[in-house]
Amino acid sequence: MSVHRWRNLAAAGAATLLAVCAAHAADPYLGNWKIISVKLAPWADKARRPDTSDRKELLGKTVTLTARGIVGPPVLACKGPHYKLSDFSADKLFQGAFGEMRQKDEAVDPAKVAASLGFQGESWQVLETGCANEIDWHFVNDTTVVIGFNDNVYVLKKQ
Repeated sequence: MSVHRWRNLAAAGAATLLAVCAAHAADPYLGNWKIISVKLAPWADKARRPDTSDRKELLGKTVTLTARGIVGPPVLACKGPHYKLSDFSADKLFQGAFGEMRQKDEAVDPAKVAASLGFQGESWQVLETGCANEIDWHFVNDTTVVIGFNDNVYVLKKQ
């Protein structure tokens, strides 16, 4: 193979890599996320025994978000998502669960409940997927996401 042809292949490879990096920069939520921990959700009814059956299925698994779908354990998988990234205040997190907690008990501070899950500040990005499972991705920071499922909160780290 000639030097000229190698140069063209290298240039094409570099261009592809730059395009992939640009796509990830534009949509930073795309990529691999590993479920590293789980705990009982703050909104869970303490009088009821929590459903922990999904914990074994999900803990330690990797979920991949792509433009065309979410690949991972069946309860999180989704074909053809319609991603929407928005800023939410504490009372709107987890589909308004912290706000509902406040409505039931005025002593509950949604910001403190959010802080108990690692959220710092006054608003956070939430990725609504548009999937049938209705699981939203709540960004604690650029590399940490939390999701709520069956009265559990799962923490995922970007890989």
